[in-house]
Amino acid sequence: MSRKYGLAVDNVLDAIMENANGAVLDRESMGEDLFWAIRGGGGASFGVILSWKIKLVPVPPIVTICDVPKTLEEGATKLVHLWQQLAHKFHKDMVLRVIISLANNTKGEKTVKTLFNPFYLGTIQQLIPLMNVSFPELGLAAKYCHESSWVEAFAEGKPIEVLMNRSHVTKVYFKGKSDYVNKPIPESGLEEMWKVFLEGEAGVLIWDPYGGKMSEITEDETPFPHRAGLLYNIQYYNKWGEEGIEAERKHVEWTDNIYKYTTPLVSKSPRRAYLNYKDIELGRNNENGNTSFLEASVWGESYFKNNFKRLALIKGRVDPNNFFKDEQSIPPLR
Repeated sequence: MSRKYGLAVDNVLDAIMENANGAVLDRESMGEDLFWAIRGGGGASFGVILSWKIKLVPVPPIVTICDVPKTLEEGATKLVHLWQQLAHKFHKDMVLRVIISLANNTKGEKTVKTLFNPFYLGTIQQLIPLMNVSFPELGLAAKYCHESSWVEAFAEGKPIEVLMNRSHVTKVYFKGKSDYVNKPIPESGLEEMWKVFLEGEAGVLIWDPYGGKMSEITEDETPFPHRAGLLYNIQYYNKWGEEGIEAERKHVEWTDNIYKYTTPLVSKSPRRAYLNYKDIELGRNNENGNTSFLEASVWGESYFKNNFKRLALIKGRVDPNNFFKDEQSIPPLR
């Protein structure tokens, strides 16, 4: 939906929040500056968000979800390289992400599997001709796809009531990081990346394409600045269930190694990151709550780029005593 309608923050019409003084505010009473800040700037830095009013957007009665697996032996590297050049240009009704994970090849050896995962606002019959024009190299066929309603797609084959279940049945540990890519990683870079990927306790990489509506919104329209010029977002995700320091070390080490490898291949000055994949390793506020704007800029500019200063100035006006704070909350700038 983001490539057609933008993010949720791009569709917020109003909000109800409680500020540091205990006053309950709506858009009109909080003012446009604060309303701008809470839409993508980390609302918890400014108050308690009690409710959102969101502009609804139409979805068709049928959506299509596909899974096309390709291992290295099946030409995954060339397909991923080509995907980087095409996915941000696809029709706005489609998001085609790539999920990269560990698998075994036909010889039982470890290999890299790439799962091409189109999500299309329409039917299989509409999608196949579109893909045959946009990305024929993938070889998408109806056998890889299924149709459902929008809400059923997110229930993943279970009764839709499961979406109301907020309990966590399974206890797992995980480590996540994020990146943004503005130039295609060359095939040679991908081939070296696979070598790092296959070392240690591999997690998954999730590559989500941008473009479409995301590129039509300016960097400063909301605090979320990751717009035109970006090809895709990378999520590094590694989870495990074992207890103990050694289990943690192995999984964290893999994530750190693959993140270190991609350093020259992703966005720079700053190396961008997605706020909702909170990454404390980028930097954190002092425990006493007196972090300076300059100190916080180390991580703040990764999340917000030039919008970070405006956020800090708004924080300085509405919460000068820094009542609302956490490890990466916006510091007040006066």
